[in-house]
Amino acid sequence: MESYLHFYILGLLLLLVFANIEVAVALGIVSFLAIYLSTNDLSISVSFLSNTAYEALRDYVFAVVPLFLLMGEFIAKSGIAFDLYWAIDKWLKRIRGRFAYATVLGNVIFSFVSGTSLASATTFTAIAYPQMKRGGYESHFSLGLISGSACLGMLIPPSLLMVVWGILTNISIGHLFLAGIIPGFMLAGLMMLYIAAVSFIRPNIVGHVADVKKIPAREIQLDPNEVVVQEPTRLGMAVSSIGLIAIVFGALGGIWLGFFTPTEGAGIGALVALVVGVIKGMRWPEIYNCILAVGRTATPLMILVFTAQLYARTLAMSGIGEQLQNTMLTSGMSPGMTLLFMVGVWLILGMLIDSISIMLLTVPIFAPVAITLGIDPIAFAMIGILIVEAGLLTPPFGMVVYAVKSVIPHEKNISMSLIFAGSTPFCIMLLIIAWLIYVFPGVTTFLIKIF
Repeated sequence: MESYLHFYILGLLLLLVFANIEVAVALGIVSFLAIYLSTNDLSISVSFLSNTAYEALRDYVFAVVPLFLLMGEFIAKSGIAFDLYWAIDKWLKRIRGRFAYATVLGNVIFSFVSGTSLASATTFTAIAYPQMKRGGYESHFSLGLISGSACLGMLIPPSLLMVVWGILTNISIGHLFLAGIIPGFMLAGLMMLYIAAVSFIRPNIVGHVADVKKIPAREIQLDPNEVVVQEPTRLGMAVSSIGLIAIVFGALGGIWLGFFTPTEGAGIGALVALVVGVIKGMRWPEIYNCILAVGRTATPLMILVFTAQLYARTLAMSGIGEQLQNTMLTSGMSPGMTLLFMVGVWLILGMLIDSISIMLLTVPIFAPVAITLGIDPIAFAMIGILIVEAGLLTPPFGMVVYAVKSVIPHEKNISMSLIFAGSTPFCIMLLIIAWLIYVFPGVTTFLIKIF
């Protein structure tokens, strides 16, 4: 294939994506076209397509995706998240802004068992927003906080983005899980410093008194005419605590210590989450709905992963990837400027398409460039995930913001722009942590060396 065709192929891919063609379809069309132009043989191209589909989807590691999604779905629907938030809020007692702190700390713990930012966003909007609204918090702050802290779900393991990154780059998923813990705690700490600063400088944003009257038990108002109240019991709290400990230290700990593969750990985590859910009152209709919801999410995701594998192999076979990488490496930019260029691409794409699609489009090209530049691949993965996460908070296509808004459709005075404005400080925090990882890459490999 002539060198100029490399850029035509890339341009066609971007054109299809920005024309609202499904990313999986766009990747499949462009990959097939690139292989055909490289070989000038239709039968070879069709064979390449079928072999990639078979080899990609039969891989044992791909089962980790639906299993972690299933674990998170069971946890989200079982009421464990509310028990967790209620316990943290009670523990903080009279601290000004305690609902905000409880939201961040709740997301930290919930992230260890959810795997997705969207699950955290919808769950804590339903749980925390009514509390903060009743407590006198300003809406832009409370909803921005929920959106921003939900991003911890993609940085703290088990993260779906880490699973996809590991599949695309052949990096150990267990190592990626370990690498995200310290940056995740750093980000949570930065968020709590922000809450403390806001509480001190503008206390009216987090209510006028330190001891806001607590909403009785479980009151989640999703509709003006529908209020669900359920008092959490000590037994329920104990079951939730034991279940969380079993999942975090059993399933995830087994992965970190090498006792389980990520797929086995995900399966054990899903089983424990199911048992905890049944003990807490989940029955077959709820279990069936959880499985159905995961199937609806995982199926298109698996198709995306297959087309991403096809795309990655196409880049290698056709020479497109090597040409694009050489263009970046011979541009004369320093390693820092090259990384800054990648960050700019991620941020721009984050305004237009979802995080998984961004990774599928860019990681097969960017990851080899980063390695050539001497950037640690684990640190680069964390930087990439943080920047892609920042895209979840940027207009016009901030998926986390849309997820938050979808839970409170009856709030007519809450606009998308208001939530985006409240999310902006948290987007900046993600960029700060990414910069710190670039300067101090050892924070991502410290736990890997220990385990």
